[in-house]
Amino acid sequence: MANDNPSTISHVSLGTNQYDKARAFYEKVLATLGCKIIMEHPGVAAFGKQFPEFWVGAPHDGKKATVGNGTHVSFMAGSKAEVDAFHKAAIAAGASDDGKPGPREEYGEPYYGCFLRDLDGHKIEATYWDEELAKKLGMG
Repeated sequence: MANDNPSTISHVSLGTNQYDKARAFYEKVLATLGCKIIMEHPGVAAFGKQFPEFWVGAPHDGKKATVGNGTHVSFMAGSKAEVDAFHKAAIAAGASDDGKPGPREEYGEPYYGCFLRDLDGHKIEATYWDEELAKKLGMG
């Protein structure tokens, strides 16, 4: 049976050592992108627009959550304004800045994004990719 889903990722999970704070953080920040809690179990919440795409919770093995070096999670924004709102909400909710909103020349002209560290130190990003511009530039 063929899968017509354009995405290669089903979901992403990040561990936290402070579930209640992490849940509240992501609830505020992901709301800027139209996401909400889709599903919740004790100690873990799943966020998305239509299905559980991003999970945050205590590690399943019961051990302490740690940050993956070289790992980050990027959330798709629908506009540059959503990237800006994501960054602003994350900073207000306690994240630390790891790259203010703006273009990144090395990622190509259609890219606009921001980088932050969440309450547990995980690197997160909001990305807007201008598909029309990418097509004009022969990138899409």
